[in-house]
Amino acid sequence: MKKLLIFASGDSVGGGSGFQKLVENARSGILKAEIVGVVSNNPKGGVWKRAKKFGIPFFYFSGPWTAENYQSYITETRADFIALSGWLKLVVGLPSEKTINIHPGPLPKFGGSGMYGQYVHEAVLAAFHRGEIKNSEVCMHFVTDKYDDGPVFFRCLVSIFKNDTPQTLAKRVNIVEHKCQSQITSLVVTGKIYWDGKDSKTLVGKEVWDFRSHKIEKKIY
Repeated sequence: MKKLLIFASGDSVGGGSGFQKLVENARSGILKAEIVGVVSNNPKGGVWKRAKKFGIPFFYFSGPWTAENYQSYITETRADFIALSGWLKLVVGLPSEKTINIHPGPLPKFGGSGMYGQYVHEAVLAAFHRGEIKNSEVCMHFVTDKYDDGPVFFRCLVSIFKNDTPQTLAKRVNIVEHKCQSQITSLVVTGKIYWDGKDSKTLVGKEVWDFRSHKIEKKIY
C-alpha cells in the first residue's frame, strides 16, 4: 500500500476536518493508502489536535518554505504521495507527479496567490452575480511550484443560489470536498490518474462529478 503524507494548515484553534476525513477513509478502506503523517504550520492548532486523537505522526513546519525543508518531510516519512488539504503556503521542491491539492473553487479562474477559503467563495459569488458563471466547483490538481497551476484532474460542479453568502456556499463546497477527496485521491495513489509532472498533455484520467442536484453523480468528461 502506498504511503501518503498530508499537508494541512488548519488554524491556531481549529480546522483539519479534511485531514480527519482522509484518515477515517484510509482506515475504512475507501482511500487505498497508509497515512504516514501530517504537516502543519500551526504547532498546537486543530490539525495537531486531530492528529493526536487519531495517532497520526504530526510535524510542525514553521518555515522557511524552501525545497530542502519540504523534501525533508518526504525523506523522514518515506511518503510515496503527498496531498495538500487546506495547506496555505506555497509549495516548492516536491515531486509534481506525486503531489496533489484540493481547491474550493473553479480553476484556473479562481486560483492563485491569496485565493483560498472565504476569499475564493467571495470571488465566486461576485462573479455569479455578474452573470459570469453559473456554478462553483471543487477541483483537484497536481501541484507545481506555482499556486494552483498544475493540471486539473477532478471537478465537481456545485450549485450557487441567489441568496447564498460566502458562508453558506462554503458549507456546501465543504460537503463535496469531504465526500470526494478520498475517492479521487485513491485513484491517484493506485495509478488510475497520473501525470509525468512536466507536460499537461500527458495527464491520464479526468473525473467530472455533479453536486447541483444535491446528489453527487459522476458525469462524462
